[in-house]
Amino acid sequence: MRKALFLAALCVSMAAVSIAQLASKKSMTLAAAKQIAAAAEKEAAANKWTVVIAILDDGGNLVYLQRMDGTQIGSIDVAVEKGRSSVKFKRPTKAFEDALKGGRQAILRLPGALPVEGGIPLMKDGVVVGAIGVSGVQSFEDAQIAAAGVKVFDSMN
Repeated sequence: MRKALFLAALCVSMAAVSIAQLASKKSMTLAAAKQIAAAAEKEAAANKWTVVIAILDDGGNLVYLQRMDGTQIGSIDVAVEKGRSSVKFKRPTKAFEDALKGGRQAILRLPGALPVEGGIPLMKDGVVVGAIGVSGVQSFEDAQIAAAGVKVFDSMN
């Protein structure tokens, strides 16, 4: 009887182990990043703005970067950091900017939180797939450009 119970328990635990599988997830591809950036560039060009557009994966790693002609080189790092901040905290960087404007000085001490609008996470089913960061014009305009890229991302499956 003990052997039978032991074998049954062993089978149940082995079944539980075999059920534990790696998760499958959506990930940012270069092709998707280029489409997202193209939509953002179209929005920027329509407004005669020059910007840097950074597309990152779910780990905050750069997948694609586009610097429009005439954009200051300082915007390269800013665009990447806006995107990285959005990935790390799963929210637009505008949330940090608004908190800082509201007097939350502690925002300045959060590692990796950039309180400047223009970074937006790219999410599917509540999971971060990546982010877009835009820099080059006023922060609310950067966000407008990024939103055009998010709109294309949202239409992808």
